[in-house]
Amino acid sequence: MARALGLLALLGLLGGASSQPAKDTSSSVKVRWIGDVPEYTSGTTFGVPWPQGQYRADKTSFSASGGGQDIPLQSWVTGYWRDGSIKWTGHALPATESAQEEYTIKASAPSKPSPRNKGLVVKDNARSVAVNTGKITVSFAKKGSALIESIKTASGKTVGKNGKLVLHSQSAIADDVSSRADTAVDYFNFESNIEKVSVSKDSSVRSVVTVRGKYHAKPGSKHDDWLPFVLRFYLYSGSDSIRVVHNIVFDGKAEENFISGLGLRLEVPLEGEELYNRHIRLAGVDGGFLNEAVKGITGLRRDPGQEVRAAQYEGRETPDISTWDERVSSRMHWIPAWNDFSLRQITADGFLLKKRTKPGQSWIDISSGTRSGGLAYLGGATKGGLAVGLRDFWKQYPTGLDISNAAGKQGEITLWLYSPGAEPLDLRPYHDGLGQDTYEKQLDALEITYEDYEPDFDTPYGIAKTSEIYIHAFDSTPSSERLALLNGHLEEPPALYAQAEHVKKTKALGSYWDLPDTSSQQAAVIEEHLGFLNKYYQGQVEDRRWYGFLHFGDFMHSYDPDRHAWKYDIGGYAWDNSELSPDLFFWQYFLRTGQADVYRFAEALTRHTSEVDAYHIGEWKGLGTRHGVLHFADSAKQARITQPQYRKYFFYLTGGDERVGEILEEMLDTDKTYGVLDAHRKVRKDGWVPEPGKPTSISLGTDWAALAGGWLMEWERRGPRWEEAREKLTKTASGIANLTNGFVTGSGLYDIEAPALLPPPEDPDNEGLVSISHLSAVFGAPEVISEALEYWGDDAPEGFKDAWLDYCFYYGATQAEQEERYGQAFSGVSLRQGHSRLTAYHHSQHANDTVAERAWFEFFDTDGFRPNQTWKAEKITGPGVLIPVDEAAWVTTNDVAQYGLAAIQGLALAKEALEGHAPNAS
Repeated sequence: MARALGLLALLGLLGGASSQPAKDTSSSVKVRWIGDVPEYTSGTTFGVPWPQGQYRADKTSFSASGGGQDIPLQSWVTGYWRDGSIKWTGHALPATESAQEEYTIKASAPSKPSPRNKGLVVKDNARSVAVNTGKITVSFAKKGSALIESIKTASGKTVGKNGKLVLHSQSAIADDVSSRADTAVDYFNFESNIEKVSVSKDSSVRSVVTVRGKYHAKPGSKHDDWLPFVLRFYLYSGSDSIRVVHNIVFDGKAEENFISGLGLRLEVPLEGEELYNRHIRLAGVDGGFLNEAVKGITGLRRDPGQEVRAAQYEGRETPDISTWDERVSSRMHWIPAWNDFSLRQITADGFLLKKRTKPGQSWIDISSGTRSGGLAYLGGATKGGLAVGLRDFWKQYPTGLDISNAAGKQGEITLWLYSPGAEPLDLRPYHDGLGQDTYEKQLDALEITYEDYEPDFDTPYGIAKTSEIYIHAFDSTPSSERLALLNGHLEEPPALYAQAEHVKKTKALGSYWDLPDTSSQQAAVIEEHLGFLNKYYQGQVEDRRWYGFLHFGDFMHSYDPDRHAWKYDIGGYAWDNSELSPDLFFWQYFLRTGQADVYRFAEALTRHTSEVDAYHIGEWKGLGTRHGVLHFADSAKQARITQPQYRKYFFYLTGGDERVGEILEEMLDTDKTYGVLDAHRKVRKDGWVPEPGKPTSISLGTDWAALAGGWLMEWERRGPRWEEAREKLTKTASGIANLTNGFVTGSGLYDIEAPALLPPPEDPDNEGLVSISHLSAVFGAPEVISEALEYWGDDAPEGFKDAWLDYCFYYGATQAEQEERYGQAFSGVSLRQGHSRLTAYHHSQHANDTVAERAWFEFFDTDGFRPNQTWKAEKITGPGVLIPVDEAAWVTTNDVAQYGLAAIQGLALAKEALEGHAPNAS
């Protein structure tokens, strides 16, 4: 969680930080929009990094300006340097209709408070929390099912109330239509039940209300409470909108709990509004909207008058009915009142829109389309109303929008995160095990499908899903142009970035990347290749339709050129699940370029991989699932998939995203899983068996690096367990340094309680085991260790840096060099292109030109992508493919991730040797 600036008690723990003056009295940082300057923002939160040793929390205040004016700013610290100085801050700006191209964030010694917007007032009592933004007042209940008690505009109109979550599920699914009569199915209806409500302490510009609970069965449904949820409501001063981040964790049984509908429902008071002044708006394609009224007066046989018709269509109050053509006004009772509207986005390419007069009557088809914008409005010309929308609506299909009881006193809008119009969410295994009831059989099957199967491991229990919702309040029906503007805001909420030059200079996200530089021919070619890979993957998401409730944000692992398709149905070759760190590549590419398309791509990747590919409850909490046909199918449950470094960039750039912060806190208990689950259980030969409370066997690459990434972030954030995290990080690093062969040992025994890192079971006397893996350094280890060493500075554990530099040098060294240093040559060396960044890092520390040249030889002339690749995609059409696609059959995600990281870090750490290397063209 973000830590407020005024934590004086904490500052006393930071090595005397509060007694040391800041080096400079002021400093300014420019932040600019990622992409185009928005026409409107409902409030913005962003992060800013600061150089080490420059500012102390208790001696620094922050202010903002833009367009020559001071702007209200709320600030908090999200990360600290080791010496207690500020590393990262989070900031909130209020809503605005006139965003500036850039803003200046200024740090200075406290003198006078920055301008405060007095429109944000929070009242917290035993029964509820009320937040007044100056435009709306939202009341949140602390008990019951209604999360939002009411939404009132500044004029006093109640435009929304009784906002609650709704859930439908069933106990089984018929195999086909003909078997429905023979399949016993129980149906259940649930609504939210509030367990805990909290509100952020500092709410000068932004207030965050957090509601936690579970779904409770409604009367008539006999079912235990389940599906834990967390909703975070973000309200900004001067805003008439609410941003909602909704998260659920699946805690049911895949064979018995099938979600058939999941949504957020709000009531819209309509009593007193004439039916012909009640308006429905549903987003269609490319900013278009359905514009209708509950009782339509356009297109009739008799004309009420052009002014009347125009007013209704435009959403304005019509002239008094006494002024209409009497042939219409006297026959209004014969015009049907359209009570219900429904939009179902069942695929990424199609939605159906329909309406009816009331339950029990037939639905009338309105139209269909491709991709709905995902925003719905219900309200009246005089009473006002609500618009509700889901970000990435069609990308996260099946979704939906329902407007109900529009002709009644209380209308309803339901935003479906999972549409009841689709087949229920089926989380069962995709095969029956194929007889793989022993480790021997499972290992043999791994040789053909690359799937690491084990009974009962293909479970969704503990996976999560996060969605982003926006609610907008209105005193009267807004114009379609206004709604189109809000729809654009919904699709790409405006975000600010402190710019690559500044972030790089502070080293707050490491010093292993640099800005793009095309001043040399070789570097320019590499930059072109990096750009191609980014564009290609963004294009593949569209071509291959990598969309859906559980899929959006992920992509596939390997390609099948014979079918012109990714291996979506072949064991471990399907969904990537962060294999070999594409998360790091795409985020580092964004850091250096600031490109909006890359940011949105990486953001979706972070949301998916941190939620769906990971376990958030249960005995595997903190672990993730290796790549597979289902995101949770593979039996390899490991910390390498939940590496906190993958989330780090997004967390700090967003000013400390609260949901990601919560996930980072979950990861602090990942080490406990090693006492119940051995990642090497199927191939272990030393007889070691995990026991809770006893030292556990972990690898020094995929395991320790993931744990270390979490410990380092907790230390940086000064979270509740930061001292524990610091101790674990430092003492285990010392343990690695004390191993005779350091990282080359490959694994060790981790004593959680001590904490300590001891020699592995294969070498209890620490005589010097040699055991390297090609995977050890491709899941965030280089980034975590580089940042940790810079964080420690001169206080790094003795020998740790040397142990890491030895690994960096000798992994790609000759066999003779390996034998001379370790007594034997390494076996299993591969992914040398990706490991070239380790060689480059060694050069950056020792300035050895020969090592720098070797880094580029490894990059160009060993494995991975070669200089003579085509570096372009071919359009494939015709009967051989389902739909036309761009194909680069030579691309695999493993190579993309490792090439990308090696290129970025090689250019940053050993660029001076690049032009002197002539790649082998073969």
